[in-house]
Amino acid sequence: MCGIAGIVNARAGVRVSEGELRAMCDAIRHRGPDDAGYHLDGGVGLGMRRLSIIDVAGGHQPIFNEDRSKVIVYNGEIYNHRDVRAELEKRGHRYTTRTDTESILHAYEEYGDACVTHLRGMFGIAIWDTTRQRLFLARDRLGKKPLYYTHPSGPAGRLAFASEVKALLTLPGVERRVDAQALADYAAWGYVPDPLSIYRGIAKLPPAHYLVYEGGEVRVQKYWDVDYSTAGEQDEVQVVDRVLDLLDDAVRMRLMSDVPLGAFLSGGTDSSVVVALMARHTPGRVKTFSIGFDEAQYNELPYARRVAEHFGTEHHEEVVRPDAERDVLALVRQFDEPFSDSSMIPTYYVSRLARRHVTVALSGDGGDELFAGYLRYLDAPEVRAANRVPAVLRDAILGPVTGAMPAGARGIDRLRNLMGGADDQYVRHMSGGISRTLHEVFEADFLRGIEDPARVAAPFLASVRDADPLSRRQYLDTHTYLPGDILTKVDRASMMVSLEARAPLLDHVLAEFAATIPVGLRMKGMTTKYILKKVAERLMPAELVHRPKMGFAVPVAFWLRKEWAARSDDLVRGERALARGTFRQEYLNRIMDEHRAGKRDNSAMIWRLMILELWYREWVDGSGAGN
Repeated sequence: MCGIAGIVNARAGVRVSEGELRAMCDAIRHRGPDDAGYHLDGGVGLGMRRLSIIDVAGGHQPIFNEDRSKVIVYNGEIYNHRDVRAELEKRGHRYTTRTDTESILHAYEEYGDACVTHLRGMFGIAIWDTTRQRLFLARDRLGKKPLYYTHPSGPAGRLAFASEVKALLTLPGVERRVDAQALADYAAWGYVPDPLSIYRGIAKLPPAHYLVYEGGEVRVQKYWDVDYSTAGEQDEVQVVDRVLDLLDDAVRMRLMSDVPLGAFLSGGTDSSVVVALMARHTPGRVKTFSIGFDEAQYNELPYARRVAEHFGTEHHEEVVRPDAERDVLALVRQFDEPFSDSSMIPTYYVSRLARRHVTVALSGDGGDELFAGYLRYLDAPEVRAANRVPAVLRDAILGPVTGAMPAGARGIDRLRNLMGGADDQYVRHMSGGISRTLHEVFEADFLRGIEDPARVAAPFLASVRDADPLSRRQYLDTHTYLPGDILTKVDRASMMVSLEARAPLLDHVLAEFAATIPVGLRMKGMTTKYILKKVAERLMPAELVHRPKMGFAVPVAFWLRKEWAARSDDLVRGERALARGTFRQEYLNRIMDEHRAGKRDNSAMIWRLMILELWYREWVDGSGAGN
């Protein structure tokens, strides 16, 4: 695991500054504290920071091909690299290391841009092809590893890239100008969906895409997608057999390491299945790590302990208490962009706990998206009713009614849900319901030129318009919430402490098969994640499998009414926050007062606004997040 960075100047004769390249890499030292490497050749510079996992002694980057015409820096792990290597050696490629990095470079030589289709793993790749004067960037299929880049300004411009935004912000000429559309998107989704970043002029390379920079021109191309169109009738036992085989293979592959490894364990189905399969393939005791809370309704430690005891793991745990506020400031600095999933706090703590004992940790991330585990996938009654009414009639009948009702009127949200079909209602749910209330939330001046944040979902839903409602929701989440929230959280929180996190449930081969599972086996009645639970029943007692779903949540709603009450007032509706001219004061007062009085749980939006203001103070004002 590493952090990578680089600069390519399109204009002839403009050399890359070694000092600038080193500054970029220094900014992401936490991603790779073990080693650093640089390649400078006129107008091209590639750099990396390395966390040594495979071939600890011989894996220094950058790595060149045989004639040094191509050079690579890369962040991630390729779990099938031995198979890739064996095939490439048959074709005459000569290796000088045992690393997966070298296999990627030789695959690029052999297959060109299609090299990424031969890789099974997580990655952010940068290859400079001297012969063709061409930069090749690529990101893994599901977005486990990040990759940002600056837009070059014309054919004479410069393209810079990095694993994290903070590296790009060290460069002269890269300004901290907030993208208003990205800010509105953040307010709706709780993160900035790709390809935008919070800064104008900086973009994210989307998952399953590669970028070519050649002749001063940028070309971005999609190379993979999950396909729900092949879902059809299958035998339940055979599906369970196949999922178990694929998952067992995915876990086994992710035990590849020259350093100690363990697993995050919540006691839920996903992480428990991963630990069960690790125990199959690990000679000694699996090391497991868990986080809990004093508040019983958020505390999963008893469940995790039972799973740990069953599999005889070497178990470690820690309780998170409200004094975690001081670490939120450090997380705001780490995440670069505003990011409001409060489970970043326990994710950071469990990563820190694990790093005291191991360098690599396997997680259960991805099970909910791939195997339909979210309770929100169960349609609400009003949505099912809405789908029985043609859209034309819904709009004709309910449009005038809701338009005449004042904001906040009793029942208006329910009527608005009826106006939309299942897709509309789901998108509104995932985007905080802001789409229909933009003028209630934002100042009029801010809204000029702003598009509806719900537009983010449109191209994804259009791609699966003929699929069933459940598949459409899973597809949307896999392309938005999974990379934008879940995987961003895990990457930044784990890399903050130089820990590599691996997600076997997000193996792309497993993901491809999961999309073919019939809807009736993904969810059965009111049982979510049905097939994965049947897999779990083969690995552990049923009482460890069937228990209430909690998720990796934190008690923010309680904290905001007590320990963090004063802090939230300052950050949400204090003088400094109001001066930014983004949100209407009436809206801010309403959500704060409702929450404080216990009339409504507005904790998600309040937390979102708190993080935004902390981010402004740290990254834009430059006065420090704690001031």
